[in-house]
Amino acid sequence: MNDVEELNQAFYAAIESADLDRMSEIWADETPGRKPMCVHPGWPLLCGRAEVLRSWALIMANTPYIQFVLTDVRTTVVGDVAVVTCAENILTAADSDDASNPAFAAGRVVATNTFIRTSDGWRLWHHHGSPVLQGDDEEEAPDG
Repeated sequence: MNDVEELNQAFYAAIESADLDRMSEIWADETPGRKPMCVHPGWPLLCGRAEVLRSWALIMANTPYIQFVLTDVRTTVVGDVAVVTCAENILTAADSDDASNPAFAAGRVVATNTFIRTSDGWRLWHHHGSPVLQGDDEEEAPDG
């Protein structure tokens, strides 16, 4: 596993453990002409380090449990830019009226994580997550 893939894994580990300090270390600093950006599923584009980190703080504060199983991970590095695409197979706590029998919900998001090489090493610059609509019978998408 290369440095970019390790940082990508650390990104998801930070979400799972609600570690905002680690999340802050992973994201690139804001410089003139280069602002971190993030698109959460169903959200508008967030632009700027403070806005992006605020969104993660909100998500972490309101998510009692989340687990990611990444599949279809592909990494491309061109110079000082790296792109990791993957499917996020997500298991999260769902609303339940029965505290003795917690409920869980599953979902799938296709994500693109763009990293840039900085003087401090690789840092996340852009995260974009798009939900994958799933039918009740989980039919496979047609080829083509």
